[in-house]
Amino acid sequence: MRVPLSWLREYVDLPATETGRDVQAKLISAGLEVERVEQLGADLKGPLVVGQVLTIEELEGFKKPIRFCTVDVGTANGTGEPQEIVCGARNFAVGDKVVVVLPGAVLPGDFAIAARKTYGRTSHGMICSGDELGMGDDGSGGIIVLPPEMEPGTDAIELLQLVDEVLDIAVTPDRGYALSMRGVAREAAIAYGLPLRDPALLDVPAPNAFGHPVRVADPIGCDRFTARTVTGLDPDAQSPIWLRRRLQKAGMRPVSLAVDVTNYVMLELGQPLHAYDRNRVEGTIGVRRAEQGEKLTTLDGVKRTLDAGDLVITDDRGPIGLAGVMGGAHTEIDDTEGTTTEVVVEAAHFDPISIARTARRHKLSSEASKRFERGADPAATSAAAQRTVDLLVLLAGGTADAGVTEVIAPSAPHTITIPADHPDKVAGVPYGRETVVRRLQQVGCDVYGQDELIVTVPSWRPDLTDPNDLAEEVIRLEGYENLPSTLPKPPAGLGLTDRQRLHRRVGRALAGAGYVEAPNYPFIGEHVFDQFGLAADDPKRKVVKLVNPLSDEEPALRTTLLPGLLGALRRNDGRGSHDLALFETGLVFHPQDELRVAGRLPVDRRPTDEEIASLTAALPLQPRHAAVVLAGAREQAGWWGKGRPADWADAIEAARVLARESGTELLVRSGQYGPWHPGRCAELAVVVDGAEQVVGYAGELHPGVLKTLGLPARTCAMELDLDLLERASSGHPKGPKISTFPVATQDVALVVDKSVPHADVEAALHEGAGELLESIRLFDEYESEQLGADKKSLAYALRFRAADRTLTVDEASAARDAAVALATERTGAVLRGA
Repeated sequence: MRVPLSWLREYVDLPATETGRDVQAKLISAGLEVERVEQLGADLKGPLVVGQVLTIEELEGFKKPIRFCTVDVGTANGTGEPQEIVCGARNFAVGDKVVVVLPGAVLPGDFAIAARKTYGRTSHGMICSGDELGMGDDGSGGIIVLPPEMEPGTDAIELLQLVDEVLDIAVTPDRGYALSMRGVAREAAIAYGLPLRDPALLDVPAPNAFGHPVRVADPIGCDRFTARTVTGLDPDAQSPIWLRRRLQKAGMRPVSLAVDVTNYVMLELGQPLHAYDRNRVEGTIGVRRAEQGEKLTTLDGVKRTLDAGDLVITDDRGPIGLAGVMGGAHTEIDDTEGTTTEVVVEAAHFDPISIARTARRHKLSSEASKRFERGADPAATSAAAQRTVDLLVLLAGGTADAGVTEVIAPSAPHTITIPADHPDKVAGVPYGRETVVRRLQQVGCDVYGQDELIVTVPSWRPDLTDPNDLAEEVIRLEGYENLPSTLPKPPAGLGLTDRQRLHRRVGRALAGAGYVEAPNYPFIGEHVFDQFGLAADDPKRKVVKLVNPLSDEEPALRTTLLPGLLGALRRNDGRGSHDLALFETGLVFHPQDELRVAGRLPVDRRPTDEEIASLTAALPLQPRHAAVVLAGAREQAGWWGKGRPADWADAIEAARVLARESGTELLVRSGQYGPWHPGRCAELAVVVDGAEQVVGYAGELHPGVLKTLGLPARTCAMELDLDLLERASSGHPKGPKISTFPVATQDVALVVDKSVPHADVEAALHEGAGELLESIRLFDEYESEQLGADKKSLAYALRFRAADRTLTVDEASAARDAAVALATERTGAVLRGA
């Protein structure tokens, strides 16, 4: 919202010495976000005067039309003689009044004006357009042509109000009232302790049966509708300079008198209006929901297909406007032919949610929709219509029709009961009842009661719904800067939970293993499950959807970390980083079997355990996952030797790293799931409460998935459930015991069928070797024709050590033989070379 300071002073008698910066500081202290103060005309220097064109000579022989003009500027040039000026514009004629800048002046942009020879003539000044004066787009696209009553030599700087200060306010969604001069003026009046001249306090005639007929079929979508008629308008009447300049300063382009007046009143009172050409409206004006597929051409010339949820304005032919968003083209004011002499003024109040959804659905955000969706003042419709009628009568010579139509749905003012000391408890500051009542009355509330206050909320503040909102009003008006800075005093000894410690250890371990953390937004689109090739009944397809998502393409909360990580990998690969190893730890979300509504927690005390449990029960399940993705080289080539690409084994090793950090034994076996390659996918499992549970998968992604997502070839990934990993943990990881006795190493090579997983062989060796086995490591896998077509050789290094003695060769060999025997029994392994 752009607020010209000169306009603001109409409603509040600000001290004459107050600058825009001073007002900015006051409004910021009151809680408004005043982003900047624009200094209009700060670099403008006169003389800049009104001139009357006396003669125009067309100069020939140039590439573009050039005119040599003589202009009467009165005595502003010191001689009283006509001023000779060369000009290329053609939208003015002899006798027109224009704006002339004389030599010695400086225009915005440090453009100094001097007499200069051009096109064979000497130009003593310049005839100005709006852009050259920093006025913005005035809709004319050329030289400013002033009303004929202006006298030559009049100071144009004051006439055109070129010097001003404009406050640019970023209005938050909860303060829709600040999208009007009335609302900002009220805040300024409170901040300075001055009275407000409310522009909405007008004498409005009572409704009668003679107004334009109106029928509201949806009183929930439209609870107020006021219609007024003005006849006898001068079709050639133009908006006066003061009106056009205020619109321009507020960031709006002047169009025509009727449209300018409705825009002006909207900026003044915050009530959007619409003016219909009465001769183009057929029959009764109605308000209803659109029929599915109904068509409407809006003022921007776009033919729109309406939705059944859209609220529309109609006449006997059908829709003539998209309620609260934009009018229709069939009933617009004709400002090109100048034939509109009778208008019907609409001032209505529409349901904010309905307007917001319609504007988003049609991607059509307008000044009207911005105000309605933030909550316009329903009680201002009659005053806004009256103000519009008064201006049309004053500026266009019209006559106000005696008929007044008002359709009002029954409603009661909103009241809130609040303890008088509630703001004191919220802020921790003893304001006292008198201060609380005074501040609430300043924002427009009616307050009754002593220790228990009954507060009636003003119609222009729909954001005030409960006691905490009222407490916020008291606190902000008393000044946030006056709140004491106090630190909370938590009891000693709480520290991190086991879950938090594991989360931190996992992050450090993956970073130490060469992965880069890449946090992502927790939102996904359901189409990603098809891209991943998940089954129709896969639990990951059950998502929690957001009521108001940031993007319509990602309306759900994630059930897996991989979409975000793979998207990050794709973006980095596309920008030239091809050797990538990324990780993320974060929450995923699964819906509860039973949908519950969360209660509101108190702010004046600590919530009880029951209240917290009730809130938690209403939330979706939120297990913490960890995931990695890899592409390109895992080890770089250099003088030290050859590098190697990342493969499925690296993804599995990342899972083993996490298992070691949690002190959990991870079971790795061949698996098949979703986006992973069926022949290069490992299923990861742990033992929880005596039963095996799958915690995730790791390996190379399926080529089809890589092609669909645009990922590099042989991209690998791993994802597992950290919470399940923690549940399977035997406790905090313990440091290794350092033995003073030497280790005995025995190597063993076993020949098994290719279909036998390495994990099964290793598990059998581990169990068969007994308690003397310290560690086991697969160091070679070998295949050849000598072994057999369907055979492979797995070579393991077994390390044996006793805690109380040095092992003999016979003891180490016996343990190795026992391990081989059990592996032979369970997997059919044969000792290589035997």
